[in-house]
Amino acid sequence: MIKQSIIENVLEAALATGGDFSEIFIEDKYANEFVLQSGQIDQSIAGRDFGIGIRIFSGLQSIYTYTNDFSEEGLLAAAKRAALAIKGGASGTIHPLHKEMVTPIHQILRMPNTVEHSRKTAIMRQADSIARNYDPRISQVFVRYLDEQQNVLIANSEGKFVEDTRIYSRLSMRATAEEGTEVQTGFYGPGAHAGFEFIERLDLNHYAGEAARIAVTMLHADECPSGKFPVIIDNEFGGVIFHEACGHGLEATAVAKNNSVFANRIGERVAPEIVTYIDDGTLPNEWGSLNIDDEGEKTRRNVLIENGILKGYLIDKFNARRMNAQPTGSSRRQSYRFNPTSRMTNTFIAPGTSTPADIIASTEYGIYAKFMGGGQVSPSTGDYNFAVMEAYIVKDGKIERPVRGATLIGNGAKTLQLVDRVGNNLAHGAGMCGSLSGSLPVNVGQPMIRVSEITVGGTKGE
Repeated sequence: MIKQSIIENVLEAALATGGDFSEIFIEDKYANEFVLQSGQIDQSIAGRDFGIGIRIFSGLQSIYTYTNDFSEEGLLAAAKRAALAIKGGASGTIHPLHKEMVTPIHQILRMPNTVEHSRKTAIMRQADSIARNYDPRISQVFVRYLDEQQNVLIANSEGKFVEDTRIYSRLSMRATAEEGTEVQTGFYGPGAHAGFEFIERLDLNHYAGEAARIAVTMLHADECPSGKFPVIIDNEFGGVIFHEACGHGLEATAVAKNNSVFANRIGERVAPEIVTYIDDGTLPNEWGSLNIDDEGEKTRRNVLIENGILKGYLIDKFNARRMNAQPTGSSRRQSYRFNPTSRMTNTFIAPGTSTPADIIASTEYGIYAKFMGGGQVSPSTGDYNFAVMEAYIVKDGKIERPVRGATLIGNGAKTLQLVDRVGNNLAHGAGMCGSLSGSLPVNVGQPMIRVSEITVGGTKGE
């Protein structure tokens, strides 16, 4: 993207005032987005974003700047301005750049930019039709298509020089059902680090049908009881609770500053023996996967909790200094506009030995959270509050009536301790995660699990 000689000069200029490490992140991104609403293409956006981020370390001081000026003069000026914030001693050493070859772990069969817009919108219309025809009470369908190609180049003063291309594809469907004054919605949004072949292979009858089914099912659901109950959380996107309430607490962004309940607890039991919690950025074509992270490190499988014992954290290069540790290939950023930090990729609870049928049959009374909605969490404490999109009462080992208005309230670390069943049906769900370094594609996942007690907020006492 930019001549190697210019990159070397920029890295050297960034260390002129005493920095001991410098890095350049170059990004060239293309994106296409279509939105279908009320049966019509409501929005069509195609764009390109190009920019360069420059980062400097001096001990435990970090400086970050970015620019859209890719001329040598502009880049040198940006590096020198950033360097002025460094009050160091002797300048760090610049090692010769050696280009690393990236072995792609994601098979891309059909680049989205080679596909006609008409083909993309035809699939959107098909999803719209499936959802609308599910039930006459479906009053509105919203379909969003996204594809993205992100080309990156990462180089640093330690000699790293690596390039990569990331391809993302996603189709999101939201259905609204109405009857009288009652209005309910359902959502499904599969995505992958893959080409257009992922979109073409989607079972639209399943995904669009499920979005519509959830909306219709919840129309006349009973009010959810409030209290403390056993809660069965289904697989796939059910993993969002532990992503938010525990996963962020295992990122070095929080751990390095002791702003996490998991800080300084390596080797301690933090969950029952049946719980193993993993972040794996190497899963082929998964939405949260990468060949390399945004510091140029190869992604890897990081076992965070193994059989209930805390084994490790997700660590980026800067926080590795604070922690006297090694990076784990977990540094990510939304774009060149963001300073990278430790973030999750595909984070999930590993499968156990229980079957979903056994988990339900062994529950005398509780709540079955089939599809999770959005929520809030305090990263420093792990306290969370999550809405449930689709929920049911479980009684005498059987799934009974649907209930709406369910909210799960608790503390991530404490809830983790209360997991008493882990199923054998692991699945992943695609989502977007927002944190210090922006909004990123991530997978959350788990098999069906049961938590022996969670506070359930509802509008009905029982």
